Amino acid sequence: MNSRITISDLVKAKREGRALTAVSCYDYTTARLVAQAEVDIILVGDSAAQLMLGYDSTLPATMDLMVTLTAAVRRGAPNAYLIADMPFLSYHISEAEALRNAGRFLVKGGAQMVKIETTGAHLETVRALRAAGIAVMAHIGIRPQRISTIGRFRAEATTAEIAMELIGLAEQMVSAGAGALLIEGTAAEVSQIITERVEVPVISCGSGPGCDGQILVAPDILGLSEGKPPKFAKAYTDLGSQTLEAFRSYSEEVKSRRFPDADHSYHMKAGELQRLQDMLSRKP
Repeated sequence: MNSRITISDLVKAKREGRALTAVSCYDYTTARLVAQAEVDIILVGDSAAQLMLGYDSTLPATMDLMVTLTAAVRRGAPNAYLIADMPFLSYHISEAEALRNAGRFLVKGGAQMVKIETTGAHLETVRALRAAGIAVMAHIGIRPQRISTIGRFRAEATTAEIAMELIGLAEQMVSAGAGALLIEGTAAEVSQIITERVEVPVISCGSGPGCDGQILVAPDILGLSEGKPPKFAKAYTDLGSQTLEAFRSYSEEVKSRRFPDADHSYHMKAGELQRLQDMLSRKP
């Protein structure tokens, strides 16, 4: 990619029927590789709290953490369309605080859009962000930040009544100014209907093939995730096993004193060791 992808490019792709690729990652090294693969969108997700810090939910992610990670990803992927995930309580307390926090992502993190997990209660927040010139991705369907109220995650919109509610919410978010939608864990039929009814790009996170694009977290793609991955995830390599074997080989070589060898060490200039030994021999 020779120039930075913009929201206009994403909308154009939707209109032309070209599928968008998105990856959620959290660090410079991974972002650099994702960018070389010509992925369109990188989301710095609050799932970093789980996959980088080992928490059991996304709730412990903080603004300081997320801004730092977003800036790192931007340095690794200067041309990808970069979306920053607004963490729990960063946009819930007031519109003013939502604006201030979202602004940090753009100014300090280099993000082009912020993502918020939305209900009908966030329509005014979306409007306020849009009015301030901040692009918003509305996250609907399964919303991990609401784990304390729902207990466990289950597929969304599997009945006609709930599907109607979700379709309505999606349309309300777009009318309020959302520039994109992310639909998580939702019945594929409903996600396709939403995609066909709105003009903004719609990204699927486990919501079927009928959306404008797909997103997976980098650890799932690489086979690095702990335990059983979600039903919708797919590992494209088994980097977990390969990485474990590499660490084991390293540990064994160190313990057997085969690493480092001469080729992996620095050495004195020619003749300098003898001079040093002579100096040491004359030292009282």
